[in-house]
Amino acid sequence: MVQAFIENPLLLLFFTIAVGYGIGLISIKGFKLSVAAVLFVGLFLGGLNPDLHIPEFIIYFGLAVFIYSIGLSSAPTFFQSVKQNGIRDIGLILFMLTVTVTIAVGVHYLCAFLPQTTAGLYAGATTNTAALAGLIDLIEQSVNGGKAQSIQSDAAVAAYSIAYPVGVIGTLLSITFIKRLLKIDFRSEEETLTDKYPVRREIVYKSVEVKNFGLAGKTIRDIKKSLGKKVIFGRIVRGKETILSSWDTTLEEGDKVILTGTKRDVFQVAQVLGRVLEEDISYDQREYSSKRFFVSNPEVAGQPISSLNLDEKFSMVVTRILRGDLELLPSSRTILELGDMVRVVAKKDNFNEIGKLLGDSYESLGRVNLLTFGVGLAIGLFIGMIEFTLPGGINFRLGYAGGPMLVALILGSLRRTGNMVWTMPHSANETFKQFGLALLLAGIGINAGHTFMTTIGQPSSIYIVITSAAISFISAAISLVIGLKFLKIPFSVIMGMVAHQPAILDYSMGQTKNKLPVIGFTLMLPIALIVKIIYVQMLYLFLS
Repeated sequence: MVQAFIENPLLLLFFTIAVGYGIGLISIKGFKLSVAAVLFVGLFLGGLNPDLHIPEFIIYFGLAVFIYSIGLSSAPTFFQSVKQNGIRDIGLILFMLTVTVTIAVGVHYLCAFLPQTTAGLYAGATTNTAALAGLIDLIEQSVNGGKAQSIQSDAAVAAYSIAYPVGVIGTLLSITFIKRLLKIDFRSEEETLTDKYPVRREIVYKSVEVKNFGLAGKTIRDIKKSLGKKVIFGRIVRGKETILSSWDTTLEEGDKVILTGTKRDVFQVAQVLGRVLEEDISYDQREYSSKRFFVSNPEVAGQPISSLNLDEKFSMVVTRILRGDLELLPSSRTILELGDMVRVVAKKDNFNEIGKLLGDSYESLGRVNLLTFGVGLAIGLFIGMIEFTLPGGINFRLGYAGGPMLVALILGSLRRTGNMVWTMPHSANETFKQFGLALLLAGIGINAGHTFMTTIGQPSSIYIVITSAAISFISAAISLVIGLKFLKIPFSVIMGMVAHQPAILDYSMGQTKNKLPVIGFTLMLPIALIVKIIYVQMLYLFLS
């Protein structure tokens, strides 16, 4: 079997992914490794024979695709987070990285490590391959070839290969421990953040009778402005007549109106308007009816609802949008994405025209625009190749992670430029993300497996295991506690900030069952990538 794996790396790659995913689904008292199991299966299989190897191209391909997909889908939330709490969040990230490198310095003197070992250990404990590449490049510049250079580079790689999986495990254990210690309720935390971040919302609709005489004659625009609640006014029954509301519609006492929004907001607005009716006036479909349409038209994707003038063209109201598992309450500023399922209330006669405008083709959503995907990723990879020089002669590149992430955040926030739609349908984005992550983890695990198994068998390796575990566990724990208790950052977001490796991010999302950790991860990644590259080289130079 091992010989078959040596002769066919693709067989080895997908066998590792399959077994890893299977193990990752196993739950022990609520704890699952999820996709992180692929990494550990890869380490085990790679340790069986030194000739087991996955081409580096596959690993870099998986990394670039995963990071680019994450950046595209997270861009709007990322810039919203930076705008709201940029200084606070970035401050925590810099503090976290400084704590990590400080512990590494202490470990160096405590265990009497060589400078290259400490620097490699730091790169591995923080799971930063780009930092290791920068370290090896610095060693080549500092040591004039020969055996000494080879010895230092090998020592750095060996420390990195041990510290990398230990760093993942240490951070996972730290998140699990602090979560239980502080008794974090992710569901409750999610509910408090629904106004700030587009996490899962429970959207409801209720029929309400207007009994407040003071509201009679006021427009819906004035009522919504005074109440400050995000609710959608749908159809209105006035006597025997049914009309569709608009911003300029005035309410009259005795009107029956359908309100759509979060359960809390709907009932609060209903108390101001009058009373909630037991009957559901939406059952009357004679004049207006509701229907869901898929957004598959590229000309519509990336456009705010207000720019489409839907209510003027068709006399309709968009009441909710389903994006993946996320149900959104639309506003005039809401931007439509490919793959959105839009529920509208309109006359049945207009359904065909509405469908043509939005596209309404589920089949076309499975066809990804490889032109924009390829162009965006190519730009990101090109930027990742550019070498920057900092004061002190430290050189670094954004690499296969930083370049694609930077470009994806920019393009994801733009959504479209002219006829070029940069974003992908939600389902396609998830597929690319999972596929890229699987390739990355399997490749890293297999290629590091033999070095990991060989080095960990040496007596001195126990110190690297212990210290790398301490670096990852303690730095993550300190960051989680300080971020939550002192800076008041949601625990779900901080989990993403300490998730310096994709497997940790996937585990965090599995715990929260929402995408709040992605906010922290996308905020952390570009900053941490640069700072870690600088820190690892400073470690080597300072300790030498």
